[in-house]
Amino acid sequence: MKVIAAYMLARLGGNTNPSANDLKKLIESVGAEVDGDRIELFLSQVNGKNITELVASGKEKLASVPSGGDASAAAPPAISEETKEEKVEEEEDDFDEPLFDLFGPDN
Repeated sequence: MKVIAAYMLARLGGNTNPSANDLKKLIESVGAEVDGDRIELFLSQVNGKNITELVASGKEKLASVPSGGDASAAAPPAISEETKEEKVEEEEDDFDEPLFDLFGPDN
């Protein structure tokens, strides 16, 4: 991913044909580890290709990748009216008994 990011940064910076050395310098400038083999492989795969078309193709491929579980599983479960009433009663009960008595017989 860092090789792709470095390549895109170089392109955005105006370098229309970044070399392996350009990418190495960019990656090293942020303190990341450089893998020369990955850079060479990446450059061989994008050499002579239109970057705009590659990005568009990648977006299409990513759109078909499942990105999570069932949407219904992410929705919170429905709460019945009975459950809501029980919660209200429990909340009211909590305030009837103090946690401690500041002015009680123990003081």
